[in-house]
Amino acid sequence: MEDFLEILKYILPSGVVFATAYFLLKAFLDNENRKKMLELKMANQTISIPVRLQAYERIILLLERISPGSLVLRVTQPAMTAFQLQTALIESIRDEFEHNLAQQIYLSSNAWELAKNAKEETIKLVNIAASKLNESATAVDLGSVIFELSARTEKLPVTTAIEYIKKEVRQLF
Repeated sequence: MEDFLEILKYILPSGVVFATAYFLLKAFLDNENRKKMLELKMANQTISIPVRLQAYERIILLLERISPGSLVLRVTQPAMTAFQLQTALIESIRDEFEHNLAQQIYLSSNAWELAKNAKEETIKLVNIAASKLNESATAVDLGSVIFELSARTEKLPVTTAIEYIKKEVRQLF
């Protein structure tokens, strides 16, 4: 029994020292791991933030290009019929959108949904305007109806999307 107590006198303090060293070393290594992860995250942000900003810029450009006013002015050509203009406008909207599909990776889900909604609503606006005209209408007639419908709309979906995206970009900084 005396031998057991003698061994216990050496083992017990050694166990306490070992446990203390283990927990201190574990805390230190966990802290170092957190620091490395934070450094990695910061390095990743220095790369990803410029890419995200570029994506936001491209989506804003897309939205500006598909806004009814700028779209009609950019696409309309002399001697076009209303049907030709309608087709060209819808094709232009879809081409612009498809050209920027990859940007959804860098945008929030809400921002991307608003951009998609703006595209669909603009196509809908063009189709509604075209349905109000007869078959002999010119591109100028269609453009006028599109401008009129846009003016009557309280807030165009394109405008809503642009405002939301600007707000989201401000939150990055």
